[in-house]
Amino acid sequence: MQTNKIEQITQNAVLTDRVILEDFEQNKTAKTFSTNPSNKKVVITIPAYNEEESIGVVIKEIKNVMNNTNYIYQIMILDDGSVDRTKQITEENGVLFFSNGCNMGLAHTFKKEMEICCGLGADIIVHIDADGQYPPKYIPEMIESVVDGYDLVLGSRFGKGVYCGSISKKLGNMFFARVLCLLLRKNIHDTTTGFRAFTKEIAQLPIESKFTYTQEQLIHAIRCKKLIKEIPIIARKTRKSRLFSNIFEYFYRATITILKIFI
Repeated sequence: MQTNKIEQITQNAVLTDRVILEDFEQNKTAKTFSTNPSNKKVVITIPAYNEEESIGVVIKEIKNVMNNTNYIYQIMILDDGSVDRTKQITEENGVLFFSNGCNMGLAHTFKKEMEICCGLGADIIVHIDADGQYPPKYIPEMIESVVDGYDLVLGSRFGKGVYCGSISKKLGNMFFARVLCLLLRKNIHDTTTGFRAFTKEIAQLPIESKFTYTQEQLIHAIRCKKLIKEIPIIARKTRKSRLFSNIFEYFYRATITILKIFI
């Protein structure tokens, strides 16, 4: 039944909205990507949990950016048990909608996203958050990097990028990036970014964590000697994280995740 739903909605997946949003209007000199990789299908996937205030704008902005490229693409939302208007707004914007039925958490949602993306026949997967933190204008450059041969491309808020969150969260992210750099002997500035593009082979890497996928996917990719690239981005200020209640919980759960992988 799920397969029939995918096939039915896929027929309506030619997206033509050209809403010019403020962020893109200010970037009129942005590069138009004219590459036409006819054999590459892109699926842009967004996990969502009670995102009625931002999900519509994010979808419209993605459409506006992608309609200036020649890529064949679909946008899909995987809802993690929202009780607000997330589903209604998503369907009004004409994109694929799936639901966990109840709140299962980010790691479980990500694994299900990967299953659906592979089921949709994705060659390249772009993962972006629903809260608007990550500007979609970087998506074509990230896709282009995958087409050029990179396996995993990270939208990096650190290094040459710009992060707009709290100081404590910024320090926490930078700390774990440094730890992973030392453990893996690989220089990565932003190991926790949820903004990334990757191949279907990367999508099939195992995720065992019940907390998050970001570091684990990166660790497995490095261990498998995959080509990884960072693209600096200017992130936007957004709401407080729903993944953890405070920085100490984040430190504890992220540490457990990393230890389980290495032990």
